[in-house]
Formats: sequence, C-alpha cells, structure tokens
Amino acid sequence: MDPALHRFLTGFLYVLHGITLLLWTAQLVGACILLFPCCDYELYPITGRVIGVRRRRQRNGSQETRSATATQQQGQREAGELRIVVFSNECAICSNEIKDGERCLLLKCSHMCHYGCVNQWSKIKPACPLCRTAGDTAFVLSSNSVLVPVLYLSLGVIVSPSNPSNSNPEIYRQIQLYRPAIAFATLKTAHKVPSNSLLHGMVLLMMSQEGEFPRVEVFQSNPAAILCSSGTTGRVKGVVLTHRNIISGFAGAYALRRAKASPAVALCTVPYFHTYGFIYSVRAVAFGGVVVSMERFDFRLMMRAIEEYRVTNAALAPPVIISMLNNSGVMEGYDLSSLEVVSSGGSQLPVVVAERFKREFPQLELTQAYGLTEASGGVSRTLGSEECQVLGSTGRLDPNFEAKIVDPETGIALPPFKQGELRVRGPSIMKGYVDDEEATATSVDSEGWLRTGDLCYFDNQGLLFVVDRIKDLIKYKGYQVAPAGLEDVLQSHPDIAEAAVVPYPDEEAGEIPMALVVRRSGSKVAESEIKDFVAKQLLLVAPYKRIRRISFINEIPKNATGKVMRRELRKLAFSGVASKL
Repeated sequence: MDPALHRFLTGFLYVLHGITLLLWTAQLVGACILLFPCCDYELYPITGRVIGVRRRRQRNGSQETRSATATQQQGQREAGELRIVVFSNECAICSNEIKDGERCLLLKCSHMCHYGCVNQWSKIKPACPLCRTAGDTAFVLSSNSVLVPVLYLSLGVIVSPSNPSNSNPEIYRQIQLYRPAIAFATLKTAHKVPSNSLLHGMVLLMMSQEGEFPRVEVFQSNPAAILCSSGTTGRVKGVVLTHRNIISGFAGAYALRRAKASPAVALCTVPYFHTYGFIYSVRAVAFGGVVVSMERFDFRLMMRAIEEYRVTNAALAPPVIISMLNNSGVMEGYDLSSLEVVSSGGSQLPVVVAERFKREFPQLELTQAYGLTEASGGVSRTLGSEECQVLGSTGRLDPNFEAKIVDPETGIALPPFKQGELRVRGPSIMKGYVDDEEATATSVDSEGWLRTGDLCYFDNQGLLFVVDRIKDLIKYKGYQVAPAGLEDVLQSHPDIAEAAVVPYPDEEAGEIPMALVVRRSGSKVAESEIKDFVAKQLLLVAPYKRIRRISFINEIPKNATGKVMRRELRKLAFSGVASKL
C-alpha cells in the first residue's frame, strides 16, 4: 500500500473513533463498545511491551496442523470445558519476534504483527477460533496487556481478568464461579489454570481457511466484564459490569476531559485485574490516546518509559508515589518534562504524603480519585489546581453520579460535614454479583443506591472526603486482602486458639495485615513462628496477603451475637504496639 494512502486511511479511522466517542458522550445510545472499525486490521499506538500469541508445539517439535478441521474440533467443545491461550511476542504473519516498543499492528482478532508485514494479511484472513460468541466469558490470567480487554469488549465477550499471583485454589474458585469459555495465560501462569477444565492445551490462531470477520450485535444491557471484589467475609464475588455501565463512566470522564492539541500518552502501572488499571487503560484507548503498558512494575523502567514515550499522564498507586518521593535522586537522571498529571487511586493516599509530593513536585498536578468496582471505577476525582490543593479530598462527583451521606443505622440523609456512609447512584452502578442475588440486594437497594460501606462526608463545596472504611477490607499496595481468609489460616495453627486480622497503617504500603492472636493454654508460640507458618501456606495464601505484624492478646472482643468487634480490635492493635515503644 502506498505510504501516503496508508497515512490517510489511518487518520480517517482515528476521526471515525472520535465521532463514535462523541456520540457515546452526547447520547449514550450506542449498541455496544466498538473500539475496532469494520476492517481487517486497525492501528493502535500501544507503545509498551507488545504481547502477541504463540502457537503450541507438540513434544516431537512439529507445529500443530493449521487446518479448518482443527477449528471445527475445537468448536465442538462441550459445555463447561475451558480453552487456554498462552501469550508470547511472536508476529502472527512472519513468526519472528516483536521486540519491546517496536511499532506493530493489532489485528482485529487479537493477532499481532510487524508494521511491515501487514500487506501480507489479506492473503491469510484467518477464521480465528478466538472470535468468541457474544455472552461467552474470557478468563484472563496474565501480566498487563490492554490488547485482550479491548478486543473482547468490542466483540461482546465478557472479560474477566484475575490476579496472576493468586493461589491455585483461589483461581479455581473464580473459574468455577465465572464459568469461562476460554482462558488466557502467560507461560508463567498457565500451570495455575486447572488442567481438567481443558479440552485443548492451547487454541490455534493461524488458519489457512479464508473467511469474513463476524459482526456481533451487542446491547448496552449485556455484560461486558466480571471484575473480582472480595468483602470482609473472604468470599470471592464477581462484579458484573454491563456495556452501559462502562460507557456511562467513559462518557462522564470524557465530559471532564481537557482539550489538548495532541492525544494524551497514558502510563498505567496498576495491574489490569484491578478495576483502577482495567478501566483507566481501556478508557485511554477509547479516547484515542496512547497507552504505555508495563508488564510488571519496576521504578527505573517506569522512569525510562516516561522519558522515552513522552508520557503525559501516569496512573499510580500510593506506594509508587511514595517511591517517587524516596527516589528523587534516581529521577534526576531522566527527562520527565512531558509528565503533567499523576493520578492516585486504588487506596487512600495519606495526607502527609500528598503534602510532601506537592512540595517536591510543584510542576505536577496530583489528582486523587475515589471509586469502587461496583460503580465501574471512579466516582469522584479532583480536577484542576484549585481542587488538587485541598488535602484529603477526592474531589467532586463525576457526571452521571448522584450521592448522599446517610446514618449507617437509620439511613437518614446527613448534611455537609457530617460523617456517615456514602451511597451512590447512577448508570455506572453494577448489574450485580455473579450468582449471588442476596449479596446484590444487600449492596444495592430497591431505589438503585449502592451502599459503599465507606465512612465519608461532603463539605459545603461538594468535595468528598473519605474518612474510613466501614467494611474491613485491607488494601495492601493496591491489592485487596480479606481478613477472613487469613484468619482461617491462622486458626489452623495448632498453638492458636483464636485470631483476627485488622488493617494497620503503613506509609509505604498504605495498610498491612496485622494479626491479633490468642495462644492456646500453655503455648509459647512466637511471632516469627506464626509468620513463617503463614508464609509457607503458598497454596492457600498469595504473597501479598501474608501477615506483616502480630500482637498477642487474651481474648477476641465480640458482641452478644458472637460477631467480632473490629473497631475494638483496631484499638487493641494500636495500644499493643504503643506499649512496646
């Protein structure tokens, strides 16, 4: 293809994306999220690590047969069986390696190819078994890559990302709950997907058979994603978000978007299995921006990425922001002049950290946001220099949201500056939890108000302040840790009579899991022994869920019905530590 013609077509496609996005924003009447136009391939300037798809090789070294028969056999999968795809960085056309940062094309069926190979694509036109049917669920167990979520959202396939560091039993429970039709995993995580759920080890991508790419009708009421959320009960809950939920959130963010001469370059260091990372990255693509995706976090690599790709916006968790403050000397060796905005989310940023950041990086705008998985991500955020100067605030509500502060006991609405439970309502509120009508009814009332479980207040300017969590979910470096799961492990120790886990503030991690332990009579088990015991339970406890601090007490405080009084536990935790100082 003539280079000038190719540039013209590429520009036209970007204009088409812009028009489509404006229609979403103005009317919210689109039938589905179509991030891919109706053509054989589309350019996406994803300038981070490129992850393609690797074909399986048999033990004798021969490549799997590329035939329509293989596709037909794979298509005859019985209900409940699961397919798995393993990622690598191989060009779908020439089979050579796609190097980090190399310019490439994302083909509409999720193939990756070199920019120079695209002219050969018309000779292949695969009938790809990855083109799943609308309504199927795709389970994603991989390091960060925006390619798979974007692809499947455009096809109406339900995307369900999971934490690769979860234990095998945790992943198995998620698969049992979500019932996916296909699973994506990296070479490092494929072993965690239950082998007894697989019909084929991997899905064959390249087929010799020619065929048209199927168009699928998807409605806004259809599920788009299932994101994981764990409450204090420790049970895994799948949050079902519809296309309407996600579109309305994007439209609200677009209404607040600043006009810029050139597209934003967004760097997301937050894991994509987390709502913050998932929504932020897919939204950046929908807005026509550039997404720089890090496979895994490394501070120096993050600095290099900002310099090399001229990043303008960075989505960071509080621990990364603290790392910036603690490594200012390292940062001096990089050109970070392109960086304009640093967004903090995933957990609360301590006021002292925000204050220090503003002093040391006055040229950067530090925005703070508040959100929930059940609300499709962001609910409020600080915008502009004036709001960003208000320490401790997470800003005003996003468009399409309404909120109220109520007394947690009576449900009566409270005035400004009065603390109570935050409840929110709007088109971004989840459809519900997977196979859990009781939990859905408990979280969302008959009028559509979502009970956030967070203690908050508004000031008289409409700025939101999050004081504490009513629910006791521990947020360790952006990860969600349910106390009940750790309590079960602790109480399996022969020398422990009772145990409870509470969040303990930590400047670097945000919160760390702290255990309050009641020894069995006559036991002298030490803190180090308990930590070692929990750390060895690798099949049950992911590394980020390990106990970081322990205090020994005489009894676990409970109310008349036997329910643990966690507020009293926190007081005991603080007093116990203070007594040792």
